[in-house]
Amino acid sequence: MLEKVVIANRGEIALRILRACKELGIRTVAVYSTADRDLMHVRLADEAVCIGAASSAQSYLNIPSIISAAEVTDADAIHPGYGFLAENADFAECVERSGFIFIGPKAETIRLMGNKVSAITAMQKAGVPTVPGSDGAAGDDGEQTLAIARRIGFPVIVKAASGGGGRGMRIVEEESALLNAITLTRSEAKNSFGDETVYIEKFLTHPRHVEIQVLADGQGNAIHLGDRDCSLQRRHQKVVEEAPAPGIPQDIRDEVAKRCVDACLEINYRGAGTFEFLYEDGNFYFIEMNTRVQVEHPVTEMITGVDIVKEQLLMAGGQPLSLRQQDIELKGHAFETRINAEDPERYVPSPGRISYYHAPGGNGVRVDSHVYTGYTVPPFYDSLIGKLITWGPDRPTAFVRMQNALDEIVVEGIKSNIAMHRDRIFRDPGFREGGVDIHHLEKKLRS
Repeated sequence: MLEKVVIANRGEIALRILRACKELGIRTVAVYSTADRDLMHVRLADEAVCIGAASSAQSYLNIPSIISAAEVTDADAIHPGYGFLAENADFAECVERSGFIFIGPKAETIRLMGNKVSAITAMQKAGVPTVPGSDGAAGDDGEQTLAIARRIGFPVIVKAASGGGGRGMRIVEEESALLNAITLTRSEAKNSFGDETVYIEKFLTHPRHVEIQVLADGQGNAIHLGDRDCSLQRRHQKVVEEAPAPGIPQDIRDEVAKRCVDACLEINYRGAGTFEFLYEDGNFYFIEMNTRVQVEHPVTEMITGVDIVKEQLLMAGGQPLSLRQQDIELKGHAFETRINAEDPERYVPSPGRISYYHAPGGNGVRVDSHVYTGYTVPPFYDSLIGKLITWGPDRPTAFVRMQNALDEIVVEGIKSNIAMHRDRIFRDPGFREGGVDIHHLEKKLRS
């Protein structure tokens, strides 16, 4: 069992990790920037260490400062949460080399899955279905590249191998625009990610975004915890998630989930992870793997009863996975809405002091948030201020509970996207029916 964990993150995920540690009797160290001294997990942690100025580069992305905090507090592990350094292989390697446990996969696994080209190759080897594409990096031979695109069929999408968060992608409708699109995407990829490698895939016109949650201990044991639908997106950023994904035949679910488990064993994966897919016309197509805990993990916890963060901590401490696939029973349905401090019309951040905060309640309602009345949302980080999750024995019940919770929640003093969730998303007949594609919300918001 781990004895003391440094929580190398902030906000709601840091508080989530702290709570899991306390349940397991693990002491906690909160690291924080000068802008975050009033965060709730900083108040509740056994120890707290300021690691730098407000800028992420000087604090939450400052590897030496985080390692130093672990050293001065005699911690034995570091949990990166999500974002910041969570999928940084160099950080994972530095943590392990400094004598601490990185709560996540090995550095070589993060590198393998962090590069889209090598990840696709690994998944093809493991039998996971992938999007028809270049099966490797796009080369410098223009004629060969055009031949590949003709074989795939237009439209195609050019993607940065090291991209993420919706960046480093360009859709190409016609053959005449392809080579210029590759040049532009390479330049952007080099500037944004330090890696100009790009590849080509078939552009699916009306896919859904469906992902599968896995747990693996790196000791020959792996399971899946079902799927989630994350198709409601704006600018490639997830807005609402639900589990399980509605309207997918059970035999198709079971087959792709089994292949994900097999892939975990093939790459000797350790920790929590998520296989992300595009789903269209009854087919799953792998797009990437996230080698960390996801923002949307609560919906899976609600339908399985499995505490994903606690499982991360236990496996990082060297314990074999205590669950077997036959232990996992999916019950009911769950939704998650991401509550952001942002202008609901212009979608720009809205930092400032929260003058009044009231969390909703009731049967099947969960709120993961670090904010409170009097808390000041800083302008330096992601605008997420909380996650509102509802569960029900079926999808309609969970849906209505989310509508009620959105009516109850109050955040005053700053602008938020609560009204968008309440008035536009959860009153939308298409979404209520289920199974909308990844373009649905963008079209809805433009109407």
